[in-house]
Amino acid sequence: MKRIIEYRRLLGVDKSATLKDLKTIYRNFMKEWHPDKFQSEEEKTAAEEKSKVFIEAYHFLVSIAPETQAEKLEEYTAAITTSRIVDLQYKGQTLQINFADGSAYEYFGVSRNIYLKLVNTDSPDRFARRHIYHEFIYRRVNKAVEA
Repeated sequence: MKRIIEYRRLLGVDKSATLKDLKTIYRNFMKEWHPDKFQSEEEKTAAEEKSKVFIEAYHFLVSIAPETQAEKLEEYTAAITTSRIVDLQYKGQTLQINFADGSAYEYFGVSRNIYLKLVNTDSPDRFARRHIYHEFIYRRVNKAVEA
């Protein structure tokens, strides 16, 4: 959640920002801060660093936007219903779930308590379906491997 808040603050948007809003902000920023606009190496380097951070924030927020998630819902539903959990990683309220089909998703704002319950349950797939998949903001980290 911390990363989401930081990126929203960097781009100057709130939760209700649409893909169109994000794209407009991104384009305006790049018009102003594109490294090719600067003459000195020092200014170019500063603009490159600033652009990298901004681009990362933009892509991250696009990946968790409701429009993006609605577009990818069928793929997400297939992953969580037909593929089993093979690995979990938890760091700072971010839970990454890796599935047997090769796909991986990050879930944000997952409390340590929920994570411990998931790890200690007899059926992690069932627990995740009930308490994680549709309860937290998520984004795809890896695509499923096609056979």
